[in-house]
Amino acid sequence: MAHSQNHLFKHIGIYSGTFNPVHSGHISFALQAINVAHLDIVYFMPERHNRKKNDVAHYGHRVAMLKAALKPHAKLELLEMEDISFSVERTLPKLQARLKGQRLVFIVGSDKLKDIGNWPNAEYLLDGYELVVGIRSRDKNRIDQLLEELPQKPRSVCLIDSYAGSVSSTKIRDALRRQRETDGILTSVRRYSNRNWLYISLAS
Repeated sequence: MAHSQNHLFKHIGIYSGTFNPVHSGHISFALQAINVAHLDIVYFMPERHNRKKNDVAHYGHRVAMLKAALKPHAKLELLEMEDISFSVERTLPKLQARLKGQRLVFIVGSDKLKDIGNWPNAEYLLDGYELVVGIRSRDKNRIDQLLEELPQKPRSVCLIDSYAGSVSSTKIRDALRRQRETDGILTSVRRYSNRNWLYISLAS
């Protein structure tokens, strides 16, 4: 559930994704976004099913890991939506209704900019809302190009040089499967993953 007193917050970051699993890069980027874009709070909005990804851990496991990861941070909260997969057409109106009267800012990693261009009705999202973009290490030299390739110029863009731009869920899943260390693994995620035998059968 969203924070019980979300009406107190006026400038809200929405950070959607699979979070398979959540890692330090996600957390540090959200905290950076709060400081740089002057957000009151960031809601992590996990997607139940991603159309492009296979072998994703069960939604319940991903939510449990998110709850543990967000708990130490007063300005990071979980927001669950009923949609199986997110879309501008279906999910955005529900989000607007749920957070009525609030100023919404969408938080994305630079690696997701190409995906946004392929979303149906992406123009509506880009024209009407601000973006906070965390620049991944591999995108530093082409961020202007990625923004220019969007189907619509965003209403406003705030660029952030991510503190953990090279951390990835793929590397973390592989490290958890092999019981090895890698940058970005949260202690709470490792503990939960080991206890529930997550990612053990995944190849990546």
